Amino acid sequence: MSQALPENQRAAVPKAYDLEACRELMRGGSKSFFAASKLLPARLRPPATALYAYCRLADDVIDLGHDPQRAMQDLQQRLDEIYEGRPGTMDADRALAHVVHRYGIPRGLLDALLDGFLWDTQERRYETLADVEAYGARVAGTVGAMMSIIMGASTDTAIGRACELGVAMQLTNIARDVGEDARNGRLYLPRAWFREIGMDADAWLVKPVFDARIAGFTQRLLLRADVLYRRGEFGLAELPWDCRPAIQAARLVYAEIGKQLEREGLNSVDQRTVVSTSRKLALIARAASVAVKAPAMPAVPISPVPAIAFLVDVVSRDRRPTHDNKPWTLPKRSFDQRVEWMVNLFGRLEQRERAKR
Repeated sequence: MSQALPENQRAAVPKAYDLEACRELMRGGSKSFFAASKLLPARLRPPATALYAYCRLADDVIDLGHDPQRAMQDLQQRLDEIYEGRPGTMDADRALAHVVHRYGIPRGLLDALLDGFLWDTQERRYETLADVEAYGARVAGTVGAMMSIIMGASTDTAIGRACELGVAMQLTNIARDVGEDARNGRLYLPRAWFREIGMDADAWLVKPVFDARIAGFTQRLLLRADVLYRRGEFGLAELPWDCRPAIQAARLVYAEIGKQLEREGLNSVDQRTVVSTSRKLALIARAASVAVKAPAMPAVPISPVPAIAFLVDVVSRDRRPTHDNKPWTLPKRSFDQRVEWMVNLFGRLEQRERAKR
């Protein structure tokens, strides 16, 4: 449970090198997340950076280490220290400590996130779509919930929609990475879908090939993601107006991955789908309109999907804001300046990708 600490025990505002180290982790990770974060208002970019940096670092520690269980224990110990207000010397830990105490991030969200990372190392079998969504709730829904809290929206409705948006993005990732995951011995497509058509999932995993059956599975996954993207959009009205463009941009760009995959014949076994820079910029421009008007909530309340209900409960039960309003110092830029920055960013990222190839 997140508790307010006395002033002399609170984690200090991260030093410049703490945040710069976190930014470097973001640059080397999700390009869509990193780019979308630049559309956030200046006051929220540092905590968003710190949160993502910790998530990426924790994922690597568990996924790339020789002993995932030991890595998990070490990360849990580090979380203990973070929540006790005495983080260690690691940049990501020190930055996260400031975030969790300033915004009252419940410990249960980070515990669930680490559980999801550990699932990746346990050869876990996802039998149903509900199982896949339970995984998505942990590795992505938790991030949506924490971002919603940082932006100042922690009602059950806001958290529910943010978690569902995170799950939608994770389903898109899974659809895009079917072949890459299979070659790493991982299968996130529901095994029940294979059995429904008399297909042996384990045999396919040994020799993954693309055909109409896999295309059908990928389409089903994307259709479910589309449902959750639509639900997630209703949460925009819960956010401060200056936060909406960034979240809408992330939503539109991720959803476009699925649309591009469909245009390419749903083949994510033999190739990796990429959304062009021009298309991303067009979507970002469209996202700006929600700063003025967000979709109205339906007249009938939308219950959260079962996979993320426990995350809504965690926030409702355990959030303890500290009302620490000390600003994070960053240069202020207008929305137009941030979009211009993104044009340059996407150009640099594409040049880097071409150089790698």
